[in-house]
This record gives sequence, structure tokens and C-alpha cells, in this order.
Amino acid sequence: MDNKTIENIAKQISESMPAGVKELAGNVEQRVKQTLQSQLSKLDLVTREEMDVQQQLLLRLRERVELLEQQVAEQNKQDDTQE
Repeated sequence: MDNKTIENIAKQISESMPAGVKELAGNVEQRVKQTLQSQLSKLDLVTREEMDVQQQLLLRLRERVELLEQQVAEQNKQDDTQE
């Protein structure tokens, strides 16, 4: 998650708080942003681009496995007929 998104979330949370709470907490938006960044940095997140690349790789690997399974099945049939 990029900083712009985190800032937007923090701003929305800050704006939804009652005025009295904002005054007591001081710079709520900054604190929320820091907390979000801290917590999100603990998560193992990937970008959408990285996810798309991994999905394409998985699709290609799945196709190769299916092809290899077919080849093995054909070879087994040939072996059975030769016996």
C-alpha cells in the first residue's frame, strides 16, 4: 500500500472524529498515519503488479504440468501396449 493511500485513510479517519476528540488528541491524522504505516509494514504485502506477474507465472506452470501429465499418460499407454 503506497503512502498516498495511507494518508487518505488516515485523513478519512481523522475527519470522521468529533471535534472534541481531535482537539484532545492533537495531530490525530499524523498519529493514525504512523500507526497504519507501522502495522502495515508488519504485513507481508505485495503490489498489484507483483500479484499479476505471479498469477501469469502460475498459469504458465499449470499449463506445463498439464502437458507433462498428458505426455506421461501417453507414454504409459505405449508401455502397456508393448508389454
